[in-house]
Amino acid sequence: MQGLQQGLQQGTVQGQRLFLESLLKIRFGSLDAELLAIIPPLLKLPLDECSRLSLQLSREELIARFSRTEN
Repeated sequence: MQGLQQGLQQGTVQGQRLFLESLLKIRFGSLDAELLAIIPPLLKLPLDECSRLSLQLSREELIARFSRTEN
């Protein structure tokens, strides 16, 4: 049962990552190294907040805000 729960959790995280990657590609055309680097810290946020920020902030604002959090 625990293995099933872990598998479901991993699937959820992977689905959220794919959603975020798709959203960023639609907004910015492609995913370069800077955008790929901010995906992990963005995914630490609740999905609705992550989505809202990804839609509202500019590319530069996203990179400035979330590249700082990993350092």
